[in-house]
Amino acid sequence: MNVYIIGIGLSPPRKISPEVSFREMIYEAAEKAYLDAGIEPKDVDTFVSLSEDYEEGTAIFDEYVPDQLGAMLKPVHTICADGATGLASLFAQIKTGHFKIGVLEAHSKLSNILYHSHVHAMALDPVFVRPLEINPYFVAGLEMDMFLDSRGYDELDTAYVVAKNRTNALLFGRSSFGSFISPEEVLLSESVSDPLRELDIAPNADGACVIVIANEEIAKERGRDLIKIAGIGFAEFTPNIERWEGDAEYLKVAARKAYSKAGIKNPVKDIDFAEIDDTFSYKELQHIEALGLVSFGDSAEALKEGFFDLGGEFPVNPTGGNIGNGNTSLMNGLRAIYDAVLQLRGDAGNVQLKSPESALIATWKGLPSASGGVIILRREG
Repeated sequence: MNVYIIGIGLSPPRKISPEVSFREMIYEAAEKAYLDAGIEPKDVDTFVSLSEDYEEGTAIFDEYVPDQLGAMLKPVHTICADGATGLASLFAQIKTGHFKIGVLEAHSKLSNILYHSHVHAMALDPVFVRPLEINPYFVAGLEMDMFLDSRGYDELDTAYVVAKNRTNALLFGRSSFGSFISPEEVLLSESVSDPLRELDIAPNADGACVIVIANEEIAKERGRDLIKIAGIGFAEFTPNIERWEGDAEYLKVAARKAYSKAGIKNPVKDIDFAEIDDTFSYKELQHIEALGLVSFGDSAEALKEGFFDLGGEFPVNPTGGNIGNGNTSLMNGLRAIYDAVLQLRGDAGNVQLKSPESALIATWKGLPSASGGVIILRREG
């Protein structure tokens, strides 16, 4: 039984959203997704909400989402994970045959949080790491330094990621974070945790996204924009930061699973473009190598040669990634799925690629985790 994405809805990412609550943003995204899918809330069998209770300031957050999703008296559960892991949960439910239509929701109200790093710090190991009162961005700086050193890269190499993605976001026209910026300007931004600089970090943003998936029967009744979930995989590496090696092992494992299910032999030849988590600039290069898009130590040179540009051989983050659209926490993966579907439908405007038929989405849960996933989408018909 195949599973398809049949509807997408987005309350676009923005720096702050004092005029609306998280419920109103979710309602906006859900209304758009249901209209896009040609369904009503009563047609949905099961719901998944991606949420981090720490960031919400309350526990058991799935109690706060049924109203705006139209999910009263229906199965709703929260998964505190990245977008690919959340989609995999809903995908598995549909595959059982007990559910026909499922809805995945994620949102961000990070502008409500005064000290976002305090939330991250609570997830650090409580015995050996948290007592040291280490700012999680310090952890990111350590991993970035380890990654650069292991490949012989420098800060200018990762600055090219920032320049590419902010430019793509400006061309796309959605984001308030898009801009024409040179790699050298990135190096002039404030140091956060050497070698990590302010512009290397995706700025926090608010927003909401809803994805509707369905079994093959429902999808083909709809009769248009058939976007098949061809492969999916997710994995978790150790949360103990002293064992990190700068290679994103979680994504290597997830990619092997997704490629196997989708029949991918050579991702660069078999896939047309990718949406890859770039919450930190070095993460895009790290994830590119973990996904096998280039060999170990070749991502920086390929980036500078334009391999991952809009007009390159394998475009990466054509709509700007998290650096260009904003860091929306657990919603990052859903925003990437949303943008990938736009591309596959031919609806990506100024950054539309030429007739793409397949997409790769790589997600990461964010600091201080070592978990993520890979999704392969294919357009049919």
